[in-house]
Amino acid sequence: MRNYKIETQCVQGTYRPESGEPRVLPIVQSTTYQYYDSDTVADLFDLKSATHMYSRISNPTVSELENKMALLEGGVGAVAASSGQAASTLAFLNICQAGDHIVAASTIYGGTYNLLAVTLKKLGIEVTFISPEASCEEIIGASRPQTKALFAETIGNPGLNILDFEKFSKAAKEMDVPFMVDNTVATPILCRPFELGADIVIHSTTKYTDGHATSVGGVVIDGGTFNWDNGKFPALVEPDSSYHGVQYVRDFGKAAYVTKARVQLLRDFGMTMSPFSAFLFHLGLETLHIRMERHSENALKLARFLENHPGVSWVNYPLLEKHKTYALAKKYLPKGGSGILTFGIKGGAQAGKELIKHLEMTALVVHLGDLRTSILHPASTTHRQLTEEQQMAAGVLPDLIRVSVGLENIDDITADFDKAIRAVMTV
Repeated sequence: MRNYKIETQCVQGTYRPESGEPRVLPIVQSTTYQYYDSDTVADLFDLKSATHMYSRISNPTVSELENKMALLEGGVGAVAASSGQAASTLAFLNICQAGDHIVAASTIYGGTYNLLAVTLKKLGIEVTFISPEASCEEIIGASRPQTKALFAETIGNPGLNILDFEKFSKAAKEMDVPFMVDNTVATPILCRPFELGADIVIHSTTKYTDGHATSVGGVVIDGGTFNWDNGKFPALVEPDSSYHGVQYVRDFGKAAYVTKARVQLLRDFGMTMSPFSAFLFHLGLETLHIRMERHSENALKLARFLENHPGVSWVNYPLLEKHKTYALAKKYLPKGGSGILTFGIKGGAQAGKELIKHLEMTALVVHLGDLRTSILHPASTTHRQLTEEQQMAAGVLPDLIRVSVGLENIDDITADFDKAIRAVMTV
């Protein structure tokens, strides 16, 4: 399947039924699996067999989703989790422990910022936030001997800055740590971070992977590109006593990271994705390429409409020529800028909140990536836990309104916003 174009991979790869088996991926709603001798089970617990052991660790339906996500991103393997936050937690804790350090871009999703700045700090893991506009030297300068990862988002949420992959990849290599990228908003349809120097990719499958606002989930994908045997990651090199001395790099090679994440952390933390959710995510991936094309097309058209509206003070979308990272968007997002835009209307934050009340078709929801157009005021919701200074560093202006542009007819979308903005202008 790797020789087919990504659109074909969305539809056809990787589930391949045998003769007489279901053509559509089935939901294997089972916690456990049957065996016929104890030695077979012993091999499972020694990691000598890839057969399913228990659905907290792996499941046939979930495995097919993992395989397809790895295929679409170009990784060597993936592990699914119960949410995007769980996937991020899994990704970081797989290589970090008390006393370690992470360097992260400041322009990331509020929930991830809180995870890094507050929760991981309580576990003894320190994080230094840097501007995505920092120079390569400044990024490297933020590292310490204990630094274990460099993290950023392909498209910052909700600042919509585009990641300078070349700069961050170079910095990560100089620091000799994995370059970790959240690719949720771009998806592998618009950007493939492994081809741009990333080592680990994270997704909240809740968003565009699902596309229909039905399920919560996440996935971590291993590019198989990082050298874990560099003296900084002993847990991936030294024997694991919980598996009779398994050594992940020695025994699993390029898949060392993702294997450890599954059989150690997923086993112990139990942040497992349900088979039914995996089925829905797998179904969503089959139309991802079509949806991302229309999301991007509609978002750019709405951005241009708002840009010329008398009631709008500013508009932010990666593929608008005035966007501060427009050059990076043209370089790294040749197929489209995804479906998120932000804007502010004349009258400031209060006028923006009032605008939301006048929208008819566009819904106020704490979500993005749905096929239905939705809207949110991040400063008072998703980024509410951040200080004003932290919000500004994340690109969250007080009057910023975030729109997740859906798949409706663009004329209906623009009419809805035009009517609401004009209603506020007359107040």
